[in-house]
Amino acid sequence: MSIEVKNINKRFGNFVALDDVSLSFPAGELTALLGPSGCGKTTLLRIIAGLENPDGGQVYLDGEDASGHHVRERQVGFVFQHYALFKHMTVFENIAFGLRVKPRDVRPSESEIKKKVMQLLELVQLDWLANRYPPQLSGGQRQRIALARALAVEPRVLLLDEPFGALDAKVRKELRRWLRRLHDELHVTSIFVTHDQEEALEVADQIVLMNKGTVEQIGSPAEVYNHPASPFVYGFLGNVNLFHGRVHEGVLDAGGVRFAAHGHADAQDAQGVGYVRPHDLEIDREAPGEQGIAVQLRRAHAIGPLAQLELARFDNGQLIEAVIANERYQQLQLKEGETLTVRPKRLHVFIDEPV
Repeated sequence: MSIEVKNINKRFGNFVALDDVSLSFPAGELTALLGPSGCGKTTLLRIIAGLENPDGGQVYLDGEDASGHHVRERQVGFVFQHYALFKHMTVFENIAFGLRVKPRDVRPSESEIKKKVMQLLELVQLDWLANRYPPQLSGGQRQRIALARALAVEPRVLLLDEPFGALDAKVRKELRRWLRRLHDELHVTSIFVTHDQEEALEVADQIVLMNKGTVEQIGSPAEVYNHPASPFVYGFLGNVNLFHGRVHEGVLDAGGVRFAAHGHADAQDAQGVGYVRPHDLEIDREAPGEQGIAVQLRRAHAIGPLAQLELARFDNGQLIEAVIANERYQQLQLKEGETLTVRPKRLHVFIDEPV
């Protein structure tokens, strides 16, 4: 099922939660709504589900305007961050609940319900826990049961609100891989809310990056990471170093050090910022006449395949974070306190908009 929202607006008092948001969610794909707290992603998810009413705009499910439809009519499965399982019911009863409360004319028989529940338990690989109660399960197991319960009613759309937010890092990583495999098997149109950029980049087919009630960028994980549309996107998707300076005819002058500012050949003495990710910095020992930024190595953390370097510019004291292969770090035999030269291998320049 395809989902489309058009011109959605939502306010809570003076706070603008969603400001004229229009989006399309492709059928059968897993889309991440990504952004900081308060950006509007959960509000948008609840409006799609029918749990919240917009102040303006429409929600279309498979081309049909569902704005006036009750949540029950939308055939949406919803998974919350905190499981929302019934503690007094067994795992089996939790999953069967949605089937048992269906209207009598469409309610499956008890034998059909049992068969369906056991199939879902096998799907989430927890059939051996059918007779346990939620408090007897781990957080990861509870979240998989919550997902099985949402799938029991055969939803046309699956909506997940920070589904792994309450879990520790190791379990979260395992579950998101599991969710991706499950989605590839079922192909239910799914939208999940997260503020964890690593989670979105690893799991989603499409990422919608939101900020202050608006959409900053839409694209595949590779598109939004490699071609950020705005400084906000660049900064939100991982660590970044900023080089402030003037942009003139395709060149960024950042404190006397000049870099190519691709796409800005027409700029005339404009204020701009060069964005460079830590792994896009080249590190070498200082050499006379070498083009680059002179820095002092303040601290090195070299455990595992990568070495993280904390560097300070000599000219203005700005701290720079660089990441290089540990092999390269060992080869250079770097010592804290020594002078190095830093050069961006890849730099994206944004010109500051006049206020």
